[in-house]
Amino acid sequence: MSTTTSKVPKAARGSFLFAGRNIESTHLPMILTLALGVFAGALDLGVLSPALARIAKTFAVAPRDVAWLFTLYLFANVVSIPVMSKLSDTYGRRSLYIVCVSIFAAGSVLAIVSPNFAVLLIARAIQAVGAGGIFPVAAAAVADCIPAERRGSALGLLGAVWGLAGIIGPNVGGIATHFFSWRWIFAANVPLAIIVIILARRHVPAAALQTRGPLDLGGIIMLGAGLLGIMVGLTRINPQSAAIGNGWVYGALTVSALAFVALIKIERDATSPVISPSLFATRQLVMTYVLEIIIGLLEGALFFIPAALVAADHLNSAQAGTIASIGAVVFVAVIPAAGRALDAVGSRTVLALGALATAAGLAIFAISITVLPIAILGIVVAGFGFGALLGAPTRYIISNEAPSTLRATAIGLLSIFLIVGQIVGGSLAGGVLGASIDNIAGYRHAYETFAGIAVLALLGTFALKSREEENAV
Repeated sequence: MSTTTSKVPKAARGSFLFAGRNIESTHLPMILTLALGVFAGALDLGVLSPALARIAKTFAVAPRDVAWLFTLYLFANVVSIPVMSKLSDTYGRRSLYIVCVSIFAAGSVLAIVSPNFAVLLIARAIQAVGAGGIFPVAAAAVADCIPAERRGSALGLLGAVWGLAGIIGPNVGGIATHFFSWRWIFAANVPLAIIVIILARRHVPAAALQTRGPLDLGGIIMLGAGLLGIMVGLTRINPQSAAIGNGWVYGALTVSALAFVALIKIERDATSPVISPSLFATRQLVMTYVLEIIIGLLEGALFFIPAALVAADHLNSAQAGTIASIGAVVFVAVIPAAGRALDAVGSRTVLALGALATAAGLAIFAISITVLPIAILGIVVAGFGFGALLGAPTRYIISNEAPSTLRATAIGLLSIFLIVGQIVGGSLAGGVLGASIDNIAGYRHAYETFAGIAVLALLGTFALKSREEENAV
């Protein structure tokens, strides 16, 4: 299936120009309302990074435990996505969008007042259940209302908001933690949620225009059990011990493996599987999903960069958050160029260059973590790599390769695999860091490990189709 660039009509009266395409002004209030909710959910991923050291000291917990603030959020998020998507098809976009934003706000309130680390983890899980529905419901509402020739621009706006949150998040988190308290990180979510709910009641359509099959509850449970086993096992790894782990590590990873085996059987028989076996019919599809997991794994490692800067370079939370956001700025700036490069050189070349830059950047950061100027250089180089990896290439491949009847499901599956990788990456980073949030050697080992993983991603790109083979499909 060859890709063609659809002709975009000239700007009509009452349209809004974004990324070279026109969005009708009648749709703009809905899109901005949806984008504001997406911004709130996306902000909560990066905003906590500069506060990790302060939270660890507040509750006297180790990095392997602090990692759960990130991985548990992603775990609840990935379980929430298919559930909230199904419910929005049944009960309508507006009601579910408001429910998701309300759940997210309730978790934020609980996080603000949490008296101990366990309650903070529960609050993060509640936030993630709400956030897990915000983006897919927003994307579904866009697909329901906006014509296909303009839909990409609207979805691009939602994606740009996600990238903007990645830039702003570390700065907001660092400033709030340094000048006030890490608890203030969550305070802005409440008024923001109220504004989104008020706007959603006016601008988000109520009806659902699509129908899906039954919810794959068995698949969701097995997927959740498998991910939970990975999280428990990897965060209990002891890199200082020759045995690597204890009964917790091996037991949890065994449970995880059994759950994933059961998931394969369940998905083969499911009417509407969470992970459809038919989406693994070709080598190109399989390798793309494998690469998406590795990309997510590498992205999960970025969660600890502000804490590493605090420990190794004696920065405060605000300074560490600002420096960490440099990588996000580079990442967002590179995404459009990476998208344009796909037609010129093909997805394999773009992904290979991205993996190479990521490996180099993480290696520079690991080796020179205590030399701030060189560490910043590593962040910039890694940001360039992530811009190429996390932009359009994998979606480009899936759009070309997946059957047209399963294209939306196939692209949605990329999000699940990306989050799976982020969970593994965050858990692995916490495990390698060990018991101390100030362990400089642990940070160095962690980022050396992730540089090696980026090299594996580079090798994996050679199994993809060349540009000529892509164009021949």
